[in-house]
Amino acid sequence: MSMTFSIGPAKLWRKIGTAPAPVIVDVRRPEDIEASNGLLPGSAARDPRDAETWTFERSTGPIVIVCEQGHERSQMAAAHLRARGLDACVLEGGYEAWRAATLPMIDRATALRIAPTSPSLWVTRRRPKIDRVACPWLIKRFIDPQARFLFVDPPNVPAVARESGAIPFDIEGVELSHEGERCSFDTMLKLFGLKNEPSLARLALIVRGADTARPDLAAEAVGLHAVSLGLSALSGDDDHGLLRHGFVVYDALFAWLRYAADERHNWPAKAA
Repeated sequence: MSMTFSIGPAKLWRKIGTAPAPVIVDVRRPEDIEASNGLLPGSAARDPRDAETWTFERSTGPIVIVCEQGHERSQMAAAHLRARGLDACVLEGGYEAWRAATLPMIDRATALRIAPTSPSLWVTRRRPKIDRVACPWLIKRFIDPQARFLFVDPPNVPAVARESGAIPFDIEGVELSHEGERCSFDTMLKLFGLKNEPSLARLALIVRGADTARPDLAAEAVGLHAVSLGLSALSGDDDHGLLRHGFVVYDALFAWLRYAADERHNWPAKAA
């Protein structure tokens, strides 16, 4: 964002869900947070009075500061960060403008119940292929960008969850898993309040078709199935390496659904 002082809600939403998404810091007053049912995707709460001492990962890119209306709390924090040479800006109009634009939000009650702290820790079966790549992608891009993942032998997932405090997913008998014909990805979209976002809803169909042998659900499911199994074959037991490569696939699918799904190609190309 190159040190602009503010960013509009629509422009920020276009950046969320992508690999170079900005860090979003929620500096609302505690009473405003308590009164709200939603959170900006991927945001983390901090006290703006401590902005001079905030630390970020070395790879952190642009930082967006968000308060209720985009006034003193966000501007104070952004000013402190900019004085330190960090690429920080404020969300124009804050949460009020985001809600007015009817942009997606994470269900706050679910986030507090399932993943109350960041970095959150999650655990599932090793050797992920489709759903167990899609779910971590969703978590990192929309719920907790600092999330960490453990991959263990299937019988050990419940015990590791108990011992480590990790959140188990995509195994039988837990909340974040398959529901009938729907995948764990579907379940997470529903619980975290994202199922009505059009591109994510379409992506869920693709994931479900690929993960449950239902290519009739979405034409792209066949391609996702093939690419996912190919990545798995190449990655062997390197589950985290598979996630890195798999996230590129889901970033590309989500970008296509948002911006290029109507584009068509043909050969020979017609002259302009």
